[in-house]
Amino acid sequence: MSFDLWLAFAAASFVLLIIPGPTILLVLSYALTQGKRVAVATALGVALGDLIAMSASLLGLGALVAASATAFVALKWVGAVYLLYLGVKMLRSAPKASLGDVTQMDHVSATHVFGHAALVTALNPKSIGFFIAFVPQFIRPEAALAPQFAALIATFVGLAALNALAYALLANKMRQRIQRPRVLRNLTRTGGVALIGMGALTATLKRA
Repeated sequence: MSFDLWLAFAAASFVLLIIPGPTILLVLSYALTQGKRVAVATALGVALGDLIAMSASLLGLGALVAASATAFVALKWVGAVYLLYLGVKMLRSAPKASLGDVTQMDHVSATHVFGHAALVTALNPKSIGFFIAFVPQFIRPEAALAPQFAALIATFVGLAALNALAYALLANKMRQRIQRPRVLRNLTRTGGVALIGMGALTATLKRA
């Protein structure tokens, strides 16, 4: 892979990653409610989810979903239902959201949050659809595919981890300045509504 082609892929990936989506909302939510330690675990979970989705796409799962209406619909509904579940859960927790309550939530472990974020990211059918449409533009079929796949996966996952971590650290700083419980409740409600909206949009996703 030429440096110019890699640089174009990195630039395009960066632009796409900085646009907040369901996983970034999850990062922000955990950072605001659980603190830096759990937020970092969330960012790492996002990176793992992207690694799974992108690797699966390049290894053939993406082609299967593109060719099979049944597989696509199944994955679409799993992702949509899970996003809706997360959104409703956040909305239900909003009335009790406050900095005082957050400091007592010791039962939320970094391991649990890591797996949660990875699952949300990997099960989003838009991820596989995105990789199918996006990645082939930067692959040269006349060259060996394995090195190209390795470079593209490492670049995208690395940028995804850095992007999620940046959001998490920014949100953690915001958490330090939040004094009114109402602010946190409103942020929690906003995140819940956004996740429900993304779940609804995922449910309406159609194959190209």
